[in-house]
This record gives sequence, structure tokens and C-alpha cells, in this order.
Amino acid sequence: MITTPTPAKAREALARRSTNRLLWSAQILLAALFVFAAIPKLAGAHSAVQMFGQIGAGQWLRYLVGTAELAGAIGLVIPRLAGLAAAGLAADMAGATIINAAVLHSSAAAITVPLCAAFALLARCRWQQATTLTAAIRR
Repeated sequence: MITTPTPAKAREALARRSTNRLLWSAQILLAALFVFAAIPKLAGAHSAVQMFGQIGAGQWLRYLVGTAELAGAIGLVIPRLAGLAAAGLAADMAGATIINAAVLHSSAAAITVPLCAAFALLARCRWQQATTLTAAIRR
């Protein structure tokens, strides 16, 4: 027996598909942004070396942050990793906000705070995939 979906179920399905498309669009754009943000850190661009020198923690931190940003960008476009990658990048942006405000006295927090919020929202929306991944790892 073939059943046709009710109008309410059809609207719900359409809303889920639209939300999923919007989330994927945001993930792809943010992934591209963070690939381009990670490259100067990993390549040793003068501006990145100078900025991490001002932070005072050493250049190892530049490599760590660049690697984390690149790994997060890659994770954003892998469905099973997207939620965890977004959570990691939210933590990265929270740290960047603190460093920019407290150490560098930079106005870059105006960029890092909205990015942190966007990644936190992505992590929340993709939480089901993250819990599925952790359940698969525990088996």
C-alpha cells in the first residue's frame, strides 16, 4: 500500500532539507576560510610569525593553531566529523578571542566572536553525527 505524506510531514521534510543545505553551505564556506587562515601560519608568513611572537608562547603555538585550523576545516566537510570539527573550531575561536582582547589588544575579537558563535551553532546542529561517531568508536 502506497501512502502519501500529509502536508505537515511534507513541510517538515522540506524544512529539514533546506536546513541541511544551509548548514552544508555554511560548513563549506567556513572550511575554505579556515584553510586560507591556516596556510600562513603553517607556511611561516611574516605576519603570523610576528603575531605569535607578540603572544609570547613560542612559534610552536603557531604550528599547533595552524594544524588545528586545517584539521578543523577538513573535518567540517566530512559528515561524520562535522560536529566535532565545529566544536573544536569554536574552542579555537574562543581562545583567539581571549588572546586578541587580553594579549594583543586587537579589535579582531569583532571577527572571532561571531565565528565562535557560528561554530557553536554548527556543532549543536550537527551533534547527532558527533554522537553517532563516538558511539561507533566505543563499539
